[in-house]
Formats: sequence, C-alpha cells, structure tokens
Amino acid sequence: MFGDVILGASNLVHLHGVAWDQPADLSSRAVQEKLSPVAIRAFFRLTSHWKLRDEDARGLIGGISNGAFYQLKRSASKSSEAKTLPAKTLDQDKLTRISLLLGIFKALNILYSTKLADAWVQLPNSNPIFGGQTPLACMLKGGVPAMLRVRQLLDARRGGL
Repeated sequence: MFGDVILGASNLVHLHGVAWDQPADLSSRAVQEKLSPVAIRAFFRLTSHWKLRDEDARGLIGGISNGAFYQLKRSASKSSEAKTLPAKTLDQDKLTRISLLLGIFKALNILYSTKLADAWVQLPNSNPIFGGQTPLACMLKGGVPAMLRVRQLLDARRGGL
C-alpha cells in the first residue's frame, strides 16, 4: 500500500528503506529526504479530511510562512506541473509533527465513525486537557507537547482507559 515491504538479511521488515525494529533517525538528512514526499502528501490529505483552514494547517506544521506553505501544497498535488517542482525536504520538527498528527488521525478513525473522526478536532471538548477549547485550538497553542498529549489521550481511549 505505501511501498514495498522487504525482509532484510536479518529478517527485519523494511519499508522505504527504514527498519521497523527501531525508530527512524529523523535527524538524518537521507531519512528526511526519503520520508518527506510521503509525509507532505499525507499531511495535506489529513488537512482535507479535517477541513482545516490554511492558517490552521500552517500552525500545525510549525508556523511556516504563506509562501513556504503553498510551495509544500503545490508539491503535494498530483498534477503534472507538480512533478517538475523540486522536492521539498522537511526537517525533524515537521516530520515529528506530521507523525503525531497522523497518529491522532488513525486513532480517531479507529475510535469513531469517519464523519465524527473528521470533525472531532474542531468540536468543543469537555476533557480537562483541552481547557474548554477544541482539540485543534489546544494543539495550535501548545505545539508538539499538546499534540503528544492528544495522541496519548486517544491511544489511552483505544486501550480502554
């Protein structure tokens, strides 16, 4: 689905050249270059499902400028024009943010119907970790630590807590 799965010499599973037995080294430029195109496409699909405003999407990915955001958005499109654009490589922070957001997206789709999963981040939430805000507002204000808390909350709910 996301690429070839290959068993290496040690029978470890590799996907896109990244072994599953240990976390990817997101500080490595080679790993960043390998993961960035897939991460960018996944991020923009997620923003579409969640119906995020561009301003909110920019905040979630790290508060990037309008120009950089729209360059990323163009590179994520599947038009023939986009194939001529140079590939954008995301840094460790942006890859981490996208990873957390994809984990949140996955957990929501496991817990709830598609309609509720796609709307959840923008719905008022009475859970104390959100301080009366929507999960989206909480993540925009709190950055990576807030995204991690939301991910942990949803993972705990998946585990029955």
